[in-house]
Amino acid sequence: MSTVAMWWDPSRIETTVTRQFVCSHLLPDEIKRLDFPLGFGDGLTDGTYWEWIDQKAKRIFLILSDLGVPDQIFGLIDDSWDDDDLPIPLDQIERLALTPTRDDKFDKRFYSRQFHYLLKFIEKGDHVVYDDPEVVPLNVDKRPGLNLNNAVDRVELPNRPGEIFSRRRIPVGPGPGFLTGEEFIYEINRAKNVENIHLASFFASYTHQGFAYVLFTLPSDFSLKSLLVTMPSSLKPLSKQDRRLLLMNWIHCLVDSLCYLHSRGLSHGNIKPSTILFNSDNHIFYVDISRLSVEAIANTSDKSTFDKESYDYAAPEQWYRPSASHSNLHRKSTLIASSASASTSSDNSSFSISRGGSESVNPASMLHSPTPALNPQAVDIFSLGCVILELLSFLLKRQTRNFASHRAAKHKSAGRGGAVLDSSFHKNIGQVESWMTGLAKEASKKDDQVFRGVAPMLQVVARMLSVVPHERPTAQEVEQCTYRILTENCLIAEPHCVHQYGNWDFGFSNLNISRGGEGFNISTKRYSGTARPGSRLTPYRPLSSDSIQERDMASGGSSQAMQNARMNKVRNWQAHIYAGNNDSSPRTNSM
Repeated sequence: MSTVAMWWDPSRIETTVTRQFVCSHLLPDEIKRLDFPLGFGDGLTDGTYWEWIDQKAKRIFLILSDLGVPDQIFGLIDDSWDDDDLPIPLDQIERLALTPTRDDKFDKRFYSRQFHYLLKFIEKGDHVVYDDPEVVPLNVDKRPGLNLNNAVDRVELPNRPGEIFSRRRIPVGPGPGFLTGEEFIYEINRAKNVENIHLASFFASYTHQGFAYVLFTLPSDFSLKSLLVTMPSSLKPLSKQDRRLLLMNWIHCLVDSLCYLHSRGLSHGNIKPSTILFNSDNHIFYVDISRLSVEAIANTSDKSTFDKESYDYAAPEQWYRPSASHSNLHRKSTLIASSASASTSSDNSSFSISRGGSESVNPASMLHSPTPALNPQAVDIFSLGCVILELLSFLLKRQTRNFASHRAAKHKSAGRGGAVLDSSFHKNIGQVESWMTGLAKEASKKDDQVFRGVAPMLQVVARMLSVVPHERPTAQEVEQCTYRILTENCLIAEPHCVHQYGNWDFGFSNLNISRGGEGFNISTKRYSGTARPGSRLTPYRPLSSDSIQERDMASGGSSQAMQNARMNKVRNWQAHIYAGNNDSSPRTNSM
């Protein structure tokens, strides 16, 4: 922090206002008066002025000392004023008779200063309502170079030394784009129930001078979006080996945190590089899932702006209607079934996209199908698969702009100008497959053991990117595969973030991951039958050392969390016109 104020908590007041401290602010004759009996009570009390200060008026003495009139303490004691009378209303301060004549300016100074010694400290889980003249005890980081704005900044609480929080100013009121007071309280109560070390989590909130503020853990220094463009300073000092291990561990941390949300019946709903952050210690985390997030605040100011990044990383069902014949199917176990379902096609040069059956489905025909309810957890899986693919590309030093150009290559046409090329994942699955094939070939040429996990991880990603929502694996299944890849292929003995959430178990008795193959097919062999195959624990997997302290934090979802899941909506976006759409496809989509 650039500057740290002195905050007067009861302990500091008690230890500061000693007899020595009081004497240091008084003249010799005034010091002698400290031991005189009180000037009121007609001899019925044997208390002294010092005893009154020590027991009842330490705050008042501090205020008088700050204003340069410590000698006035005797007159206030004679009139029986003590700390319990604070705060004194502005229109009553004249009664203190601190100046020979009326001095409104001095009275205002006393009125303002008294609140520095009447602090209400913010504790975890609190919602504190401050009156306008009160002082909020926190330090704002105003160092030059920080990416600050009017809505978000970094703060430190004096009662939580060493912890930095992200403070967000929330627009609350009756205007458009504002939360009502009831909505704000609802959102903070909802946010209190979600806490994870890889998710920006609610700490506390308060209102002051007409604004509402929320404090979240894990202030960020960087995002994956910036990482994919420029190497951040926090990664530059790392050796190549440490950087590779970090990236693979990041993947597991992200998957594990998504397990946490899904196990509570929740979803993230907005996974993309700019909503995955990390700090200078290379601790990675998602932005929070509430309407109090930084992006939600920004979106209230300009809802008309098209969010291309959100579109690019969105699941296909968010932009066109899946076939009615598949809309009601339950998600099947795609990674933990048979060895055949985890193997690549025998023809490594052949790629096809499964639509969940023999029926040929394209976006034009899907447009006219009934709109089913979106499965927000399946949407999360698709978007996270896109992000993991970006991280694997970064691991192999492939630039994100080249990947975007590769995805949009099929839409390029001769001529000048025109619409922005569609580089989304969901509209360019074939290009994504060919990119994955290139990554696998590149990884096979590397000697480092970490790269032995790239090809199996790409197989997992391929299934996460299935066009049909119910054919994507669950977060639990993705975590199981990722853990096994890191431990068996990459030989990482203790991956970060090994948890057990709720009643989920983490076994691998039915898991088989092919280590070879250069072709990747974004499809899955569906498990036949209506019952979903289960997985039972075989070997015990120990919790990682960085996860033991968080074990009790994830004890399962409440009924309220399950209700939230039913209400959870996937964000919809208004698309711009994209090149490459056929005439029968929609130019815009506003689901």
